[in-house]
Amino acid sequence: MGEKPALAVIEKYPDAVKTALLEIRSLIHETASEAEGVGKVVETVKWGQLSYLTERPKSGTTIRIDKDTSDQGDIALYVNCQSSLVSEWRGLFPEMTFGGDRSIHLSLAQPLPIPQLRQIILMALTYHSRKKSTGK
Repeated sequence: MGEKPALAVIEKYPDAVKTALLEIRSLIHETASEAEGVGKVVETVKWGQLSYLTERPKSGTTIRIDKDTSDQGDIALYVNCQSSLVSEWRGLFPEMTFGGDRSIHLSLAQPLPIPQLRQIILMALTYHSRKKSTGK
């Protein structure tokens, strides 16, 4: 799916949510372009959410971002609940808010935690390649 249909997903959201999602979107693309071995990241829509997956090589797991529909924050970043990512993130960033094994929730009352998000995104974009390199 092309960029315009994907971005149309967030057009209905309030400006603050839209701005934050676009900032995370940019951070995903920037992190992917700077990371070794990540390759091309494809933007699409899955389950009605902006989704980013590594195409070649398939180094990572899909990242989805959207307005938070829980009461835990304003926006959320989701990954496959079968991955160990959220557990890893909990250990690295205990001050952040997590939803089970599949999401991290962010409040727009605080500035986005860019250094933490950059590491979270990098870990998701390299999830499969890291598992292969450690033999897990």
